[in-house]
Amino acid sequence: MSAPLAESAQVAADAPLAWAAALVGAYLVGSIPTAHLLARRRGIDLGQVGSRSYGATNLGRTLGRTWGIACFLLDALKGAIPVLVLGWLIGALGAAPGSTPPETAWLWLATATAAIVGHTLSPWIGFKGGKGVATGFGALAAMWPVLTIPAGLALLLWCVLVLIFRMVSLASMVAAVSVPCSVAVAAISSNGLGGVRDAVPYLAISALIAFFVVWKHRANIARIRAGTESKVLQKKPADPAPGGGGGVKDAKDAKPTTGTKP
Repeated sequence: MSAPLAESAQVAADAPLAWAAALVGAYLVGSIPTAHLLARRRGIDLGQVGSRSYGATNLGRTLGRTWGIACFLLDALKGAIPVLVLGWLIGALGAAPGSTPPETAWLWLATATAAIVGHTLSPWIGFKGGKGVATGFGALAAMWPVLTIPAGLALLLWCVLVLIFRMVSLASMVAAVSVPCSVAVAAISSNGLGGVRDAVPYLAISALIAFFVVWKHRANIARIRAGTESKVLQKKPADPAPGGGGGVKDAKDAKPTTGTKP
């Protein structure tokens, strides 16, 4: 980044108007109710089915896995687009943690947070929404290179946990918490305590996002503890046999129908 561009980026990051424009813009992009719009195309109100959440998981359970994956990708874009655009404008995109001025880093991170809040509290559907996982992933992954690798590792961890435990909620919470942990490990590995000081903004906001994701899943936590949480990738039970489905067991238990009395 050239010196004039660096200076203009610093000024932009310090300007209240830049903060207002970035936060409002990111909130509005994040607030697009993707799952709600996709469900409405099929005549379904997500607020009345399943978990009543306006997110990719509930959409996938309601309309099928393909719809859920499509919604996840679109929700991730809602987080990534504002972060990429602002990162390019203020010169933060592609910069190492230690080379980004604190004001610039905080503005960039606040923009990511605003997109996530917009997704979870969308004004277009009564300030309801999803749980911020997909939008959060997109926003953090777009912070190249500072948070891209931690976000990628979180996605890999999410996939592994879903395959093992079959619970999207559990995988989402653990993956969210793994991001600040990865940032801390990377910062210490690169430059000891000095690396941690450089990474404070990224540590603080990624930890705040992780807390927010866990808080949004508090009802899921109660169901996990009760053993009633919904699971995915489960085989559907076999259809009963025609005519009531007696099967082999019923045939064995059936009483004889001969004319001789017992």
